[in-house]
Amino acid sequence: MDGIFNINKPCGITSHDVVARVRRILKQKRVGHAGTLDPSARGVLPICVGQATRLAEYISESGKTYQAEITFGVVTDTYDSEGAILRTSDVRGLTLAQIEPILSSFLGPQMQLPPRYSAVKLQGQPAYKRVRAGEEVTLTPRPIEISQLQVLDWQSPRLTLLVACSKGTYIRSLAYDVGERLGCGAYLSALLRTRSGPFELNTSVTLEQLSAASEQDDIASYLLPSDSALPNYPAIHLDATTSARVLHGNKFRCDQIHPTTQPVRVYDARGNFLAIATWDAAQQMWQPGKVLVSTMG
Repeated sequence: MDGIFNINKPCGITSHDVVARVRRILKQKRVGHAGTLDPSARGVLPICVGQATRLAEYISESGKTYQAEITFGVVTDTYDSEGAILRTSDVRGLTLAQIEPILSSFLGPQMQLPPRYSAVKLQGQPAYKRVRAGEEVTLTPRPIEISQLQVLDWQSPRLTLLVACSKGTYIRSLAYDVGERLGCGAYLSALLRTRSGPFELNTSVTLEQLSAASEQDDIASYLLPSDSALPNYPAIHLDATTSARVLHGNKFRCDQIHPTTQPVRVYDARGNFLAIATWDAAQQMWQPGKVLVSTMG
C-alpha cells in the first residue's frame, strides 16, 4: 500500500501515537507522519504509507495554516497549557487596539527562538528531553516567515488568530513573543492546524473513520495518491526507454519544460508516478532523486 492519509489528529495524543494507530489499523509497518503536532494540538496530520514515506519531507517543507487561541496574562514554561505557570499579570485593561499593532510586527520573514520544550534536536536528542532531565539548554533562533495573522475573535483575555506560516514556525513561540512584546505575558491555550501543504482540514479523516473503513474493507476511499503531496511541482511524462533510465536512478534529458530550480514530478507514459527529479545545471540533465519503484505496474 502506497499513499497518504489526511488524518485529523485529536488532542491528547502524540503524532507518533497516530502513526502507531495507523500501523495497527492498516497492518502496515512502513508508516510515517509529515510535520509534528504537539499532543495538545489537533488538526491536519498527513500520514504517509509505503513509498509515500519518502515524500514526507516535501510535505513538511510546505506552508501551514493554524487557528490559534492565545491567552494573555499567564506565562508557562512550555508556552502552552501543558506547562507550569511561571508568572501572571492583570490584563483586565488589555484591548484589541493594543494587540493589533503588535501582531502586525510579526508578519514577514524573521528569526524565531523555538521553545525549550520542543523537538528541536540538540546533539541528536530532542531539547525537551534534555530539559526534563534537568539540563540547561541553549537554542538558537531559526528563520521563519509568517504570511498572515488575522484576528478571528477577541474575548478578553483570549485572542483567536488565523496564522499562515512557513515550516519550522512554532505557534507556541509566537504566543509567548506576542505576550512579551505587550509586557503582560501569554501562552498558547489551544491550537488547530487547518492546513499542511495541500492537505486541508475539511477533507481530513479521523482515526475512528479510518478504523471503520478498514473493517469494511474500504480503506481505498481515504487513501490519497503519493503525488497529491506535490500539486505545485511541474510534471513531465516520459517514454518507456527514458522511464527505465529513471527507475535505475540515471540522469535523463527532457525538453517538455525549461530547467527550473524547483523539483519536478516524473511520470511514465501511462501516468504512473515514478520519481522526483532536479535539474543538474552542470550536465544539463535531470537527476532523479526520490525514485518510487513500486508505482510501476
